[in-house]
Amino acid sequence: MLAIDPRQVANPMSEKAGPHFRLGVFSANADRGLTFSTVPEAWKAEWDDIADACRIADRGGIDFFLPIARWRGYGGSTKVREWSFETFTWAAGLAAITERIALFMTVHVPLLHPLYAAKALATVDHISHGRAGLNIVCGWNPDEFDMFGVSLVPDAYVQAKEWLDVIVQTYNSDTPIDFEGKYYHLKGAVSRPASIQKPRPVTMNAAFGPPGRDFAAQNCDHLFTSFTDLDVGRGHIADIKGRAAKFNRDIGVFTIGHVVCRSTQGEAEDYYDYYSRQHIDEEAVDYHMRQKKNFSHSHEDEAFRQYKQRFSAGTGSYPLVGTPQHVASELAKFAGAGFNGAALSFVNYRNELPYFCESVVPLLKEAGLRG
Repeated sequence: MLAIDPRQVANPMSEKAGPHFRLGVFSANADRGLTFSTVPEAWKAEWDDIADACRIADRGGIDFFLPIARWRGYGGSTKVREWSFETFTWAAGLAAITERIALFMTVHVPLLHPLYAAKALATVDHISHGRAGLNIVCGWNPDEFDMFGVSLVPDAYVQAKEWLDVIVQTYNSDTPIDFEGKYYHLKGAVSRPASIQKPRPVTMNAAFGPPGRDFAAQNCDHLFTSFTDLDVGRGHIADIKGRAAKFNRDIGVFTIGHVVCRSTQGEAEDYYDYYSRQHIDEEAVDYHMRQKKNFSHSHEDEAFRQYKQRFSAGTGSYPLVGTPQHVASELAKFAGAGFNGAALSFVNYRNELPYFCESVVPLLKEAGLRG
């Protein structure tokens, strides 16, 4: 059998890759991933382990690797997520050692000039032969932005729209462009090489409020949202799809989950209790929940009141805890509700991804959710 030339493989997150339910790995660039746990086996985000995890995901049929953008941690005894890799260089390194998986970069718009982002994004797109993706975020934590001497702005998505417009225009113009906006004033701007993907690489956003969702509906290919239960999730999907329809667009709607997959249900639930109830970095998770509630509005109020364990276990994402059959059935419910895919976290990505890829992914194929 002839080897597949990676240059002929479409970005797995593009429309060309087909309509199947997509799976991704989330937050592997940061220590402890999405957990606030003190267990010794928690993810340390060392480069060699990240590289191994990404190769496992690439070979195991996972569609995308999605990092968080973090500049300071949440304190506590673990200083959780203080250790995290910058996402452009991180994605470039992973692009050189993988063949088919989509590699996203997560960017805080106010902290990076769009011409620099355009150049860096196109660089990764060329290294990966068209597998780059861009996760556009405006930021939410003022303590983090204070490090840069930058303030959060009330019309952040106006800035984000200009920021993305600069990137797209420089990629698709044969001549230098002038750009005059509220936030950017450019003369003779050019960015070469342009991205391989046209008119720009695949984009996503994780906004929860109306302005952010309108931005994503008009400008992005995918939007990520969290939910407390599937009925609430269906409402999010209807809202997002309705906003996109106003712009004559259809965007993918994704969600986030944290996974504990074991051979028996009892084993999975015992480990879930062990790492997310018995060994919590209380100071760090309390700070994170307080900042999220006050500034991000990324979760429903009900989530903050009732689901502290979900924050310690997976930053408020949905729990997928049980046997391969149970985890696969829960993901099938996501698809049945209308979600186009899910980004997943693990306590230790390198140790847990092989079992997930070997046991859960085939069940999703059998259910007709995967190609």
